[in-house]
Amino acid sequence: MGFDKPSLKGRALRLLAQREHSRAELLRKLAPHEEAPGELAQALDELQAKGFIDEQRVIDSVIHRRAARLGASRVRQELQAKGLPPEAVAQAVDGLRGTEVDRAREVWRKKFGRAPADAAERARQMRFLAARGFGGESIRRVVAGADEDAA
Repeated sequence: MGFDKPSLKGRALRLLAQREHSRAELLRKLAPHEEAPGELAQALDELQAKGFIDEQRVIDSVIHRRAARLGASRVRQELQAKGLPPEAVAQAVDGLRGTEVDRAREVWRKKFGRAPADAAERARQMRFLAARGFGGESIRRVVAGADEDAA
């Protein structure tokens, strides 16, 4: 192995220095660089044993970065895409559901700030919130209650 080429562990550490990565993400990103079968799994096992790879930190990081702007369903999609355990994802998303209406209202307020003038505007505001992963009930409550909140 040449000195100019970083090891798998070195590559993994460089990725982890940028942001938290799940084991599945690291496997996907580093697989093309594996030279011997099992080499990557061994490197990731060592990093996980030392606490460099921590699935709960990945979940906390995504929620911290994204929950203020996205609904629970979009956050769930992001967590699932990272290959995290389904029960951990479900637990994290359940924790977001209690604040869904408040978070949707804040996103709506920053984008629109006033009640829709007509049905077309109402539909546009609802689509905007839906695209960010907020649930139908939360969207209806926010857009329907827009008059009280904007006043």
